[in-house]
Amino acid sequence: MLSKPGWVFDRDREWAALAAHLESARPVPTLGLVTGRRRQGKTFLLAALAQAGDGFYFGADEATGAESLRRFSDVLAQHSGTPVRFGTWDDAIAFLFSLAAGRPVPLIIDEFPMLMRAEPALPSILQRQLDARQLPTANQGLARLLLCGSAMAVMSGLLAGGAPLRGRAGLELMLRPLGFRDAARFWEVSDPRTAIMLHAIVGGTPAYRDQFAGADTPAGPADFDAWVCRTVLNPFTPLFREARYLLAEEVSAREPGLFHSVLGAIANGNSTNGGIATYVGRRSSDIAHPLTVLEDVGLVSRDPDLFRKGRSAYRIAEPLISFYQAIMRPQWAALELGGAERVWRDSSARFFSGVVGPHFEQICRDWLATADGVLAEPAALVGSGVIPGGRPGGQVQVDVAALSPGWPGERSRVLSLGEAKWGKRLGLRHLDRLARARDMLAQRGLDTDPTTLALYSGTGFDDDLVAVARQRPDVLLVDPARLYS
Repeated sequence: MLSKPGWVFDRDREWAALAAHLESARPVPTLGLVTGRRRQGKTFLLAALAQAGDGFYFGADEATGAESLRRFSDVLAQHSGTPVRFGTWDDAIAFLFSLAAGRPVPLIIDEFPMLMRAEPALPSILQRQLDARQLPTANQGLARLLLCGSAMAVMSGLLAGGAPLRGRAGLELMLRPLGFRDAARFWEVSDPRTAIMLHAIVGGTPAYRDQFAGADTPAGPADFDAWVCRTVLNPFTPLFREARYLLAEEVSAREPGLFHSVLGAIANGNSTNGGIATYVGRRSSDIAHPLTVLEDVGLVSRDPDLFRKGRSAYRIAEPLISFYQAIMRPQWAALELGGAERVWRDSSARFFSGVVGPHFEQICRDWLATADGVLAEPAALVGSGVIPGGRPGGQVQVDVAALSPGWPGERSRVLSLGEAKWGKRLGLRHLDRLARARDMLAQRGLDTDPTTLALYSGTGFDDDLVAVARQRPDVLLVDPARLYS
């Protein structure tokens, strides 16, 4: 398999998928799509693939059709060493495929949606060129065409319904942010609590370290507050305005204020459609479109309630936007005037309760979904939910829950019920609360025999709880050190 360059951090699974697509034994040209939100390293990864595979790479930008074709021709000429100039995209694409006459060659077009805006017929042109080369003859070439773009709705539309390229892609790769453990390694942060707080601000977006923060990383717990003030709250760094730019890039809104208000509502703890609408001051029907758009571009996630059918909760999926809405947006004028230290000092309580707390719960869910040997069996569903009570006030909120697949004819098995608190030391009363939740689910007919009662704390556990956990195999205690081990 094509070796991944040592300077490409992580992305082993993605590289393996790209290399397998490139080295496919199919004797005809193939098509692959690579997408993902901005700043995740798509261009970096594909440029490395082009270099390792001695392939062609073209990065599109905003331009007219004529200028785009001229630039494409110039890059083709430079790559091939042949002075060429094309009058039509048909001729240019035909020449592109000819570059892979004798061996598999990656042919990469980055930011393809921008090129489509300049020439809307490109998907149809590519379809014709691909279809004309599907007969397994020696002259059809081994082009491995890869189309990349950050506009996820546009990229997914390339293969939808009656789109020209539907059914022709052999690879659909979504490049996601780094996981919380990989992000800590990337930022070179070894202290688990610092890593969680850092991830609650910048998430797993690789570009934020070098390109936006100037490779400035927190030196340790004592440096974290100063790091926040000199980077994300500093109006002279690119990271300062990134959340605003990210939203402007991802959504073309007629009412940008409505989108910001919807995100602000979620950042302030409103997770239901009705709660968001009330906070924004609109009807529920008015916010349906903004929520759908924010979901489509991956900025908001709608998580189903594992215990109440048809219920769900919205959360902001991009940590930097959550941090911006909770901390920066209310004090934007003061931050622009250089008041980072004061704003950060006054916002510490809101940061821990409104940003780190919910983010810690999500990290715990992510950990449980991939942890080996923790549960009685691999979980099919990991999330959160509310167990309805039989009396007013009797319901129980479960922060981290894991369920079995629930095959037809079988009782659904509750593999774990968990409580996650970032700034609270947990004790026996929290364990008793989970035990009550387990009993309530058993009364509803769910199988709770394999249920592990898990307590997650960013602060620690009292001695009585630790003593009980040592004696009971059904009790699990998870602190930041374990999350990162």
